[in-house]
Amino acid sequence: MPLSDFLDGLKDNPYFGAGFGLVGVGTALALARKGAQVGMVFFRRNYMITLEVPSRDKSYHWLLSWITKHARHTQHLSVETSYQAHESGRVHTQFDFHPSPGNHIIWYGRKWIRVERTREKQMVDLHTGTPWESVTFTALGRDRQIFFNILQEARELALKQEEGRTVMYTAMGGEWRPFGFPRRRRPLSSVVLERGVTDRIVQDVKDFIGNPRWYTDRGIPYRRGYLLYGPPGCGKSSFITALAGELGYSICLMSLSDRTLSDDRLNHLLSVAPQQSIILLEDVDAAFVNPLAFQGMGRLTFSGLLNSLDGVASSEARIVFMTTNYIERLDAALIRPGRVDLKQYIGHCSHYQLAQMFGRFYPETPHSDGDRFAQDALSVHPEISAAQVQGHFLLHKTDPQGAINNVREIKE
Repeated sequence: MPLSDFLDGLKDNPYFGAGFGLVGVGTALALARKGAQVGMVFFRRNYMITLEVPSRDKSYHWLLSWITKHARHTQHLSVETSYQAHESGRVHTQFDFHPSPGNHIIWYGRKWIRVERTREKQMVDLHTGTPWESVTFTALGRDRQIFFNILQEARELALKQEEGRTVMYTAMGGEWRPFGFPRRRRPLSSVVLERGVTDRIVQDVKDFIGNPRWYTDRGIPYRRGYLLYGPPGCGKSSFITALAGELGYSICLMSLSDRTLSDDRLNHLLSVAPQQSIILLEDVDAAFVNPLAFQGMGRLTFSGLLNSLDGVASSEARIVFMTTNYIERLDAALIRPGRVDLKQYIGHCSHYQLAQMFGRFYPETPHSDGDRFAQDALSVHPEISAAQVQGHFLLHKTDPQGAINNVREIKE
């Protein structure tokens, strides 16, 4: 019998006495409710364990995917619509369903786990306009290991989804967020540079990654900077993308021309970049026509960029690639050793590159055809970029002789 019914029965019992009254019953009910509340608080503190994960935490999106996988029978969903552009130009629409804000029950590790996804309607991210969210896991017991298992499983699930792909990040406010879907890794052999250039850069990067102790023992900051310079369309960005795929790294793409980028924000972003990632600063010459051009409140300054790259507060365990079409426009202070440790010119195609590219596009043709194409192309176009050659090959996908005979049609 419920406690309230029992107390109501006492109140109506003539043997109990009229003195008990409504006040006495109300007091008893209040005490009973208070006791139940105290008992519940005691039970939660001693026999339940909770984990809260805010949306700004790196594992938040991993956990949303994990929840989606385990809460298959939930009927309350929210959708995230995204578009993926294929290399052919076709755009594919993808719908990702996640459990909507509210409570969801999951059976995991022989335990029932309550998952509460909450959304703060009064608070939004000023940079993205999205509301702040959090996910709270509640389970019986006091063993934290179940949450470690969930986080590890969510991480492995995310890595599996990204396996064989390169994740592109872009700066959103003070954090890095994935940009589009992970891209299929580009083979390093698909970018043909001058003989020996690829091996030189790859060996240098791998030597840096594999020898952190060497830097520590000698008191040298553990970071490495690279500058690729040369005419546009010659493969600078393509090579960096292929290098990231070769290393199994992601790419953090940042534009120094972003008018919202300040010294503090740049320093913070470089410090919180995802592990095993390449930070790519493209067209650095366009950011500072004059070293004093962007001096002022809330803007990136030239001195702020220099300090972010190798100042006292700059982060370590970092690989930065910069690209430029006009190295002569860069201040000497920006590309001195310590900020840029290796400079490499990526120029117009040589005979070697053209012959190799021909062989890659038309693998069944003899080597002599590649040499003939290279010779004919250079006789007509002494300075030709890899992008121009690739565009020409795409016009003659299945016609290698047509590609040779029509070298004059390569677009300038």
